[in-house]
Amino acid sequence: MSVWFVTGASRGLGLEIARAALERGERVVATARDPRRVEEALPGHPDRLLVVSLDVTDQEQAEAAVAMAVERFGGIDVLVNNAGRGLVGAVEETSDAEARAVFDINVFGLLTVVRAVTPVMRAAGRGRMLNISSTGGVVAWAGWGVYSASKFAVEGITEALRLELAPLGIQVTSVQPGPLRTGFLGTSSLENVERVIDDYAATSGASRAWAGENHGRQEGDPARAAAAVLTLADLPRMPAHLPLGTSTLSDIRTKLAAVGAELETWQDLARSTDVVST
Repeated sequence: MSVWFVTGASRGLGLEIARAALERGERVVATARDPRRVEEALPGHPDRLLVVSLDVTDQEQAEAAVAMAVERFGGIDVLVNNAGRGLVGAVEETSDAEARAVFDINVFGLLTVVRAVTPVMRAAGRGRMLNISSTGGVVAWAGWGVYSASKFAVEGITEALRLELAPLGIQVTSVQPGPLRTGFLGTSSLENVERVIDDYAATSGASRAWAGENHGRQEGDPARAAAAVLTLADLPRMPAHLPLGTSTLSDIRTKLAAVGAELETWQDLARSTDVVST
């Protein structure tokens, strides 16, 4: 019976992961800014569920939540860094405050929790760390630039952590979900930038329209995504990345093919910058 520590567990994928783990008999530390929502959504597990209030941008809160988890269950086996938010708007339209708000949760919040949990896993000599990224962590679209930048950062952090922690017995994976049928495209997790520039109507404006039109119509099933995450955590050796969803597979393959084609086209110019041996 493993101990799971899940951030952003009050709704969406985080809630489904916590629920799936409980249903198969795991012990779960479910954290959220509003713990009452978690308690209402996950009744009936008094012995195996610990609900903790946590703002992932607060280092003291993160350390306190981890201390409570260790005191209650003796350790943490699986960390799911799920807490996050979205933002739609052209890069030029996005204010400094709007950009920082996204990075504070998606990037610095993840780092805060990693710093709090990693010492527990290092002491145990084992652990699994699952960082919830996005298709947008591999592919960027007009209107999603700042959000994608935050998820690109998650990808870089995850790849480095994987190398740093592997010798210590800790495995790290980036999970890249596509559009899941959660409330993410609603106002609870996704915000539109305040400034609107007419010149971007066909690009970022189209992305804003897409988000509104597809709320509740996304292709991905969050319960099935949660089941995939549990399967991932059970693997003897976790992969570096786990894309979730048909559109994610398609989008990433298209991106990789385009990158490969560019490398072939521009390889001579790229090599021309090397120091010439004499």
